[in-house]
Amino acid sequence: MDRYLVARVVAQQDADAFGELVRRHQSQVRNFLRKLTRDVSLADDLAQDCFLHAWDKIRTYSGQGSFIGWLLKVAYTTFLQSKRRSNRYAEILEAIGHTADLQGERVTEESDEITDLDKFLAVLTAEERAVMILSYACGLSHREIGDAADMPVGTVKSIIFRGKEKIRESFDIQDHQYG
Repeated sequence: MDRYLVARVVAQQDADAFGELVRRHQSQVRNFLRKLTRDVSLADDLAQDCFLHAWDKIRTYSGQGSFIGWLLKVAYTTFLQSKRRSNRYAEILEAIGHTADLQGERVTEESDEITDLDKFLAVLTAEERAVMILSYACGLSHREIGDAADMPVGTVKSIIFRGKEKIRESFDIQDHQYG
C-alpha cells in the first residue's frame, strides 16, 4: 500500500497520499528520533523537518526495500545535519566567548522518568544508538539499516555487536547462552 501512495505522490504531487504516508509512519519516525536525540521537542522538530525533506526527495525512493526504511534514512540524515549545525553553532559561541551546553545530550522525557533503555542507550555513541534503535526498536533488517545509515551490512553487524558488548560491560550484564 505504501508503494501505491508513493506512486501517487510522485506522479501527481498528491498531498493527500503523502498525508496518509505521514499518518502511517509519523509515530515510528518520532519514536526513532526521540530515542536518538533523547530530547522530545528536538525530536518532534526533526520529525517535521524529516517529512518536509521526504516530500522534496520522494522521487529518490526507488521501491527497493521498505518505505519506512527509506523514511528512517531521511530521518537519520536530518538528525545528522541538525547535529552538525548544532556543533558549528557551539563553536561560534565559544569563539566569541559564550559558553553553551549544546554538545551535551539531555534527557527531557515527558514523564521525567529515565528508563533502563534510556540508560543503556546513553552509553552508546550517536551512531551506535541509531543502529541499535533501527534494529531493535524499528525492526529493520541489517540490509535496511545499512541503506538507512549509508554503511555496509558488515559494519552494521559490527556496530550492533559492539553496542551490545558496551552495554553488557557498562552494566555488568552476563551473556547467558542457552542450548
